[in-house]
Amino acid sequence: MSLFWRSAGWILPYRIYNVLQDRRTKQLEAERFERDFGTLQRLAAPNAALKGRHDGKRGFILCNGPTTLEQNLLPLADEIVFSVSSGYLHRDYDSIKPRYHCVPQVTYGRVTEDDVAAWFREMHARIGDAELFLSASEEEIVRKHGLFPGRKVHYVFLNDHFDAIPHDRIPDMAKAFPQLQSVAVMGLLIALYMGIKDIYLLGTEHSDFLTRTYRYAFEATVLKGKDLSIDASGRTLTSRYEDFHGLGRLWRHYRATRQIAEASGAHIWNATAGGELDEFPRVQLEAVLAGKTDHSAGAGTGTKGQQEVPQRNAP
Repeated sequence: MSLFWRSAGWILPYRIYNVLQDRRTKQLEAERFERDFGTLQRLAAPNAALKGRHDGKRGFILCNGPTTLEQNLLPLADEIVFSVSSGYLHRDYDSIKPRYHCVPQVTYGRVTEDDVAAWFREMHARIGDAELFLSASEEEIVRKHGLFPGRKVHYVFLNDHFDAIPHDRIPDMAKAFPQLQSVAVMGLLIALYMGIKDIYLLGTEHSDFLTRTYRYAFEATVLKGKDLSIDASGRTLTSRYEDFHGLGRLWRHYRATRQIAEASGAHIWNATAGGELDEFPRVQLEAVLAGKTDHSAGAGTGTKGQQEVPQRNAP
């Protein structure tokens, strides 16, 4: 997991990811000697009240890729929307007013505790009445700095290994979620736990391994210059070796999430305008919002239903 994830979850260079993960793992192990492993789990226990909250409804995971600037997102104001990370900087955020906001577990490297506190303060000022989902590992910094006063904050205990969990049931959010490569997957699992049956991804391009550049749908603020894998011009600094290892892990998480959704009778759809994510059937956002999408065409596979996709955008 990393604070530096892009759009649907920014992928760290494979070598740097492992170094930071090892450091974070050792840090967590030391903390658990002092705080007791059960403390993090107890923070997640109140999430039981979220189970089935939106049973049978549809929802949208709004990630931060630049293709969201090509789509009319304003009708989402009447929908159940999950925004992610710094997505509150999107030009349409205040009009959409997402109901939920998801933040992945923070990996500390170039980013300091003070950076995170500043980011969380900016977030609190910008996300309106949204309920917030944070990793339980960030509860201490929230408490220490007095962050998110008056806001409903749900802590998710990210502990299990994704490849080891059953893929025929939704993970119990009141106990432990798997560790995540992508904040988009975090949003998907939360939406599934809430009972949402049709979930639409937006802004999940994952095209930078081809274009060798990365752009958000907005200019970064508090975290500007903290991204370890791109230079000041947006050029990626990772090798193909690093890219493919990270993408392999990410795609496994997407596939497992699709399998979990299908086992529960839910479906995940990719409404991103273009991009490389092929694990979910494609739909056009405009058709979905107009009620003109034949969902039966692509249900249960990431390769069917592609007839609904416009021609892939040029890089």
